Amino acid sequence: MDSPGHDHRHGHGHGPEHGHGHAHDHVPHGHDADGLAELLELDASVFGTLLDQAVAVAVAHAPRPTRTVVDLGAGTGTGTRALARAFPDAEVVAVDADAGMLERLRSGLAGTGLENRVRTVEADLDAGWPDVGTADVVWASASLHHVADPARVLRDAHDALVPGGLLVVVEMTATTPVLPDDVAHPELAAHLERALGQAGWNRYPDWSPYVTDAGLDLVERREPSAVVPPGPDVTRWAHATTSRQREHLADHLDPDDLAALDATAPTGRVDTNDPADPAPTHTVGARGGRIVWAARRPR
Repeated sequence: MDSPGHDHRHGHGHGPEHGHGHAHDHVPHGHDADGLAELLELDASVFGTLLDQAVAVAVAHAPRPTRTVVDLGAGTGTGTRALARAFPDAEVVAVDADAGMLERLRSGLAGTGLENRVRTVEADLDAGWPDVGTADVVWASASLHHVADPARVLRDAHDALVPGGLLVVVEMTATTPVLPDDVAHPELAAHLERALGQAGWNRYPDWSPYVTDAGLDLVERREPSAVVPPGPDVTRWAHATTSRQREHLADHLDPDDLAALDATAPTGRVDTNDPADPAPTHTVGARGGRIVWAARRPR
């Protein structure tokens, strides 16, 4: 099968790009990397229920006992922390190709009580399977579609899993701000959808045949979704999301679309920490979803 990075026929979904599994990922350095890291953390805060549901799939199907969980493309570590809490007797190995993201991950563990159960490994998945040992659970959230040869990575995951071990792949479905009716621009939403497709934003296939071709038995496929009401974190997330769309989709939108996108910026204050400011009004909600595949290595 073609790499999902090149085959857009099966692709769907858009949102911030979580995966940092290999050196060829579309993750910029410097200031924009800081902005991406902030967006990833905001996304995890706003859509925390979706992360919880994906982790619940892993807990439901994981072998007992679960001693080692490998997080491929761990990014800033929101998934790593959730996995460590969900599997209190396991070591969680966070793998990422970006040293800066791993540093953020380690910093985020401070004061959580999880520090002693998380190990970080800097590794490029395109260069080969990382030296992580045997795993009871392999978790890949929004990272598998970034690698050049996902079929090979899935075969490697199969070989790294203990018999009865579990692979969980998570991808994002449409994740967009929800604007009030009086400022909504239906035509802009359609144009954004088209531009996201043209830009190949967060594209991935249905991983079901990939995992079965790798010798794994698919045990569950779930598609949780959530609509989150307006609030401070959603306002911050919407500002970050629309700014990122404005930056990365400019070549795929005409001037009227760009002007309309600028006009949809959330009206709630982004900085709500100033006690002298009046209480902010937050008018923008958020809509998002995930697809979760769980597959087991036969015993």
